[in-house]
Amino acid sequence: MRTKILILTAALACAASMSACATRVLPSALPTPPRREMPETAKAPCALPRLPDLSTYADLEAAYYARGAVIVACDAARQLAVDLHAAEHRDEDAWLREINIRRHDR
Repeated sequence: MRTKILILTAALACAASMSACATRVLPSALPTPPRREMPETAKAPCALPRLPDLSTYADLEAAYYARGAVIVACDAARQLAVDLHAAEHRDEDAWLREINIRRHDR
């Protein structure tokens, strides 16, 4: 009789532990964080104009202005990449906060 009670107790303990695990739902796949795509203008390398061989003073002035324009465009592309990177991190932080809120609400 005593053995039957021990077996019954063990079976109930086993069933209780299994049912406790079954109530917890584990996601089959983790959600992916938000991503932003880098524009091609931010990926492109900057090529500065060079002076031709046997250049004149006019070539020097033209190259000076052309280099200035390219530097401004390169700086704008760099700033675009920096802003996009920062925005992606803000998106990821908001996404992580949302996931944590959902986990604590369960």
